[in-house]
Amino acid sequence: MEERKTIQFKKDEFTIRENIKKHLGKGKVSRVIIEYTPVGEKIIISTHKPGLVIGRKGERIEELTRILKTKFKLENPHIEIDEITEPEFDAQLMADEIALSLERFGPLKFKVTAYRTLQRIINAGAMGVEIRLNGKLPGARAKSWRFAQGYLKKTGDSAKVVDRAQALAQTKPGTVGIKVSILSPYAQLKDKIVIDEKLIKGLQENSEKFSKENKKPISKPKKKEKK
Repeated sequence: MEERKTIQFKKDEFTIRENIKKHLGKGKVSRVIIEYTPVGEKIIISTHKPGLVIGRKGERIEELTRILKTKFKLENPHIEIDEITEPEFDAQLMADEIALSLERFGPLKFKVTAYRTLQRIINAGAMGVEIRLNGKLPGARAKSWRFAQGYLKKTGDSAKVVDRAQALAQTKPGTVGIKVSILSPYAQLKDKIVIDEKLIKGLQENSEKFSKENKKPISKPKKKEKK
């Protein structure tokens, strides 16, 4: 019985998250975290567009709170906004942007969309990016395409440092699956080697100075006088 309750509880949480994302719109919300406190339910929405999520004078937040109370029977939901200052390092936002672009312009220009997003993430300072597209792009048969640049950790417990996300794009030929993996420049890698260029330059200058000071002049052999 306890297992069934746990499964049902997780299913209800998933339904709440998906409804919040659908209500606010694709591409605006990265993740939704639900925390339970003695006062009530605390819902944290991570977004890079807090103004659009909150609405004018908090209209959208009030509407969302009313839906959570009536539809999902939450007693006292309290919504908080967590602003994402660097959306280029958020895999879910980038996957949603690719999905929106494919739905808007069609799958014919999928390479342009993928490379543009890839370059934008790399220019922001990411160590590595991988974008995978699966679906009818653009032929009649489904095919997998991979776009990658930089270094991406895949061995060990990579989930702690690599941000991964999935999204779906509903196009005319069919559904396109999108997977995005990003290695942020703020990720702490245990095997990362940092080279101090100032230290190397100082060592080179010291070695050159030492070699000049200890360099002895080479004396030329004297020529023998002819008798």
